[in-house]
Amino acid sequence: MINEQIRDREVRLISENGEQLGIMSAREAYKLAQEAELDLVKIAPTAKPPVCKIIDYGKYKYELTRKEKEAKKKQKTVEIKEVRLSPNIDTNDLNTKVNNAKKFIEKGNKVKVTLRFRGREMAHVQQSKHILDDFAAMLEDVATIEKPAKMEGRNMSMVLTVKR
Repeated sequence: MINEQIRDREVRLISENGEQLGIMSAREAYKLAQEAELDLVKIAPTAKPPVCKIIDYGKYKYELTRKEKEAKKKQKTVEIKEVRLSPNIDTNDLNTKVNNAKKFIEKGNKVKVTLRFRGREMAHVQQSKHILDDFAAMLEDVATIEKPAKMEGRNMSMVLTVKR
């Protein structure tokens, strides 16, 4: 809320250079802001009485958006990349998939390794678990298992993450 929008009886006023001017009516505070050719902005509406400050509102909004942009720059989004395998995968194909997963992990992403069972392959689920174990063993120098291998419908999956 700014200027005329502030309808409280009393407000605690802070000047543009940060010193407290005390508790006064909202009208008096607004007059002081007009004399300084600045805006009266309600900073803490939940306080008793509400806290208002005399500042340049345009500059204040600009600073807030700049701080938000700065915070967004610093945050890192972690994607989950998926590598799909089948129970009868050959060693060279497995090595290719391991190399792809290694690239993803080195970029800082998580890797979900999915072993997909189709048709009659569902009868041999337990014999195929070693494929995921081997996959994790091949990547143990760069990755750790975040979520161990688990059956989910027709898929068995585990999640690997960057080693700290």
